[in-house]
Amino acid sequence: MFYNPASVLDGNVLVLNRHYAALRVTSVRRAFSMLYRNIAEVVSQEDNKYLSYDFDSWREVSEFRLRFERERHDWIRCVRFELAVPRIIRLLFYDRLPKQTVKFNRRNIFARDRNRCQFCGKRFPTSELSLDHVIPRSMGGKTTWENLVCCCVACNVRKGGRTPEDAGLKLIAAPVKPKRSPVVTLRLTSDKYASWKQFLDAAYWNVELKA
Repeated sequence: MFYNPASVLDGNVLVLNRHYAALRVTSVRRAFSMLYRNIAEVVSQEDNKYLSYDFDSWREVSEFRLRFERERHDWIRCVRFELAVPRIIRLLFYDRLPKQTVKFNRRNIFARDRNRCQFCGKRFPTSELSLDHVIPRSMGGKTTWENLVCCCVACNVRKGGRTPEDAGLKLIAAPVKPKRSPVVTLRLTSDKYASWKQFLDAAYWNVELKA
């Protein structure tokens, strides 16, 4: 049904439950599958309001936007028509909230620290960064959110197996456990995902990204 570059179909769509609570982030491909099967509806921000559309009405809205707002949207090309990619969908029959925490992994630590060495403050590609125990493990330091930071090669060599104070280094920010997925926080800096903000700020749980 869809004829599009993989990059468009693998884009991100925020999923809400029936009560407009944020659940997770899914792919554009799966979002359209749920819309087509009437499992979900599109939630679209328009003039500071959120409007809902089923698959057929979203197709009509897409025809208008294709004529007047094409550059503001990503597009899914079908055999006879094109569809604007929604940024948010709402499940029509799902009430429950997810029970999950922010995953403690390398990806989320790099995202929390924004690929910035926490000692010199410079940004580096992921391949040029390592994770450093602020209090070395040899001194009883634990592998936790509060004791792991991104560190560049030069600062890592300088610090060695010492504390920052002993090595003459200073952390630019105290490491903490994020309240929600730091990767989601990074995505909110893009205008494309600005409509997510209200739903994520209202959530007291953590939104899990798709794998």
